[in-house]
Amino acid sequence: MGRTLQNTMINLGLQNACDEAVYQLGLDMEELEEIEEDAGLGNGGLGRLAACFLDSMATLGLAAYGYGIRYEYGIFNQKIRDGWQVEEADDWLRHGNPWEKARPEYMLPVHFYGRVEHSASGAKWVDTQVVLALPYDTPVPGYMNNTVNTMRLWSARAPNDFNLRDFNVGDYIQAVLDRNLAENISRVLYPNDNFFEGKELRLKQEYFVVAATLQDIIRRFKASKFGSTDSVRTVFDSFPDQVAIQLNDTHPAMAIPELMRIFVDIEKLPWDKAWDITKKTFAYTNHTVLPEALERWPVDLVEKLLPRHLQIIYEINQRHLDHIASLFPDDVERLRRMSLIEEGDTKRINMAHLCIVGSHAVNGVAKIHSEIVKTQVFEDFAELEPEKFQNKTNGITPRRWLLLCNPGLAELIAEKIGEDYVRDLSQLTKLHEFVDDDLFIREVAKVKQENKVKFALYLEKEYKVKINPSSMFDVHVKRIHEYKRQLMNCLHIITMYNRIRRDPAKLFVPRTVIIGGKAAPGYHMAKMIIKLINAVAQVVNNDPMVGSKLKVIFLENYRVSLAEKVIPATDLSEQISTAGTEASGTGNMKFMLNGALTIGTMDGANVEMAEEAGEENLFIFGMRVEDVTELDKKGYNAQLYYDRLPELKQAVDQIKSGFFSPKEPNLFSDVVNMLFHHDRFKVFADYEAYVKCQEKVSELYLNSKAWTKMVIKNIAAAGKFSSDRTIKEYARDIWHVEPSDLKIPPPNEPRDAGQDKTPNGTAA
Repeated sequence: MGRTLQNTMINLGLQNACDEAVYQLGLDMEELEEIEEDAGLGNGGLGRLAACFLDSMATLGLAAYGYGIRYEYGIFNQKIRDGWQVEEADDWLRHGNPWEKARPEYMLPVHFYGRVEHSASGAKWVDTQVVLALPYDTPVPGYMNNTVNTMRLWSARAPNDFNLRDFNVGDYIQAVLDRNLAENISRVLYPNDNFFEGKELRLKQEYFVVAATLQDIIRRFKASKFGSTDSVRTVFDSFPDQVAIQLNDTHPAMAIPELMRIFVDIEKLPWDKAWDITKKTFAYTNHTVLPEALERWPVDLVEKLLPRHLQIIYEINQRHLDHIASLFPDDVERLRRMSLIEEGDTKRINMAHLCIVGSHAVNGVAKIHSEIVKTQVFEDFAELEPEKFQNKTNGITPRRWLLLCNPGLAELIAEKIGEDYVRDLSQLTKLHEFVDDDLFIREVAKVKQENKVKFALYLEKEYKVKINPSSMFDVHVKRIHEYKRQLMNCLHIITMYNRIRRDPAKLFVPRTVIIGGKAAPGYHMAKMIIKLINAVAQVVNNDPMVGSKLKVIFLENYRVSLAEKVIPATDLSEQISTAGTEASGTGNMKFMLNGALTIGTMDGANVEMAEEAGEENLFIFGMRVEDVTELDKKGYNAQLYYDRLPELKQAVDQIKSGFFSPKEPNLFSDVVNMLFHHDRFKVFADYEAYVKCQEKVSELYLNSKAWTKMVIKNIAAAGKFSSDRTIKEYARDIWHVEPSDLKIPPPNEPRDAGQDKTPNGTAA
């Protein structure tokens, strides 16, 4: 979520009033804003997407709730010591959190372990351990519409009789200390992005958020006028008309068997009725195609922790496979591929398969990704129910990612096309009229230059590094991962360095290359990549032959509040994942909206950005998905590229020989070995095209006017990438609710006429 103060002032239309009032008190608002901690309760794109979606849902007047876990420790703080990443705990609640309100009156029990008893009256889950889920509510204000939605985050609490009930003669002190065991559930965020780690505590977290949330939803449904209650039992027929639940990846997939358990075991609905309601309620968004990221929980672990849920999953699977067998008799291979249970050394539950079978809609997050989901990853399922599979291209909120972080540009745009674009970003197309307006071109360039100077000052103040604000700011910020190919950027830096040294007199377009992002603490290769970037920076930044022509900065502790500073100052946005690996990306959209040009592959939403702006207005290079597939069939041989390309050979040899690590010549042998022998992401295969494309970037940068014209064309084409557009599509195609652009009367005005204007609909 990042910081909340400025976003709240903007959405309430109070920023100028607050700035002025605080100034009158002899304080500086910007200084105040810098004191707030980021809420870093997610890892990367997936968590930030949810935050943008909450902003858009409130702005569109949808009755929506965001549910999650109130981690005591969020994503770690990253320190760079001697070029290595070092993790520190993110104690973000240390000074309290003024935006949250504890709601003990809505506390709910969550059960773990135990066993299942079967009887004539049905199954009963007994002898369980209970953990309490305490909700904390954070307001989510819509933009200038007097709507405030809720983000409800659950915190784990031990019940007061924890370890003290039963025949416990034992140690009272120890029993109280053991309360930590229960409360550890919400202690810390697992810091993996695009990687599955099958730990028991993580499964507990996933079930914890699911069980608490579903009880909350059902409590609200029963209390509403729709859940017409006869004294004994609620009629749940209208449930899917009142409730839509969107699964943000497979992490909350246990919601499917949990809702079935509530309907069948507790509410005593017949299986078929319960299953029909469940499927109509859930929809699933897939966020990645990387096999190592797909959740596959060991059956033994689920059996120990959630025995009843395992039985329900087996029953779901049996009925699912019976159905497929009836359509494809004797196709045992298809049954194996489509089963929710994977046989092998350890039997595992494929959570994506559970989500597909248990949902009425499945979507990818960019056109190209949704195609890959349909034709490759889940092709058997798409063949069975093609109508279930959709696309919903990701978006970003223009409130945080333009108004808040780049007020200069936002104001400049408003001067030309009015202020309405903030709620309807498609209006940015009106900027096409000004592509040849010399004054506007100069003003856009001026805003960018001011942002660059401001960021350079920040870097100097915080990190004691001096950079040249007239150099091209070439920025690569995102989680560190092999598929995102920070290594390819690193090879380009070394190539530029070698060119400067080979011919110091030759014209060179000065660059400041800024790379930032966190590596998962257990991801050895990602940590080596950080060390390599810092080692290269050390050499490049201290070579007198290079001077101010090339500077390399590793941006420490990349997070939302730092993104808000670096993105508006960026000239060139690096989006260089191997085609077919980045589901969508959203940083790409933030840079486009803030006046950077993109160098990128035809991957994720880059494809649609090129479609909107015209491919000639992005720097597109490298293999397409088809080329990658072709190369895989042929067999990727890194050695071939190394032998054929002298500049690549030189750069790799320098890494290998210890040119960048003279005290430890073999420091990067793991990296070099990976690049030659098991590089799944084919860095060498795109190197030549990347370097040539970068030459075209430098050439255009020399012509400031032509560069800025291209920038304006990009901004004018960025409208599609508002999360408002994305949420309207979810609302209409999946949740079946109508967004309302009605402004609720403010609380100080009478609410009579306004009452009828609030349409009833599904709560998402």
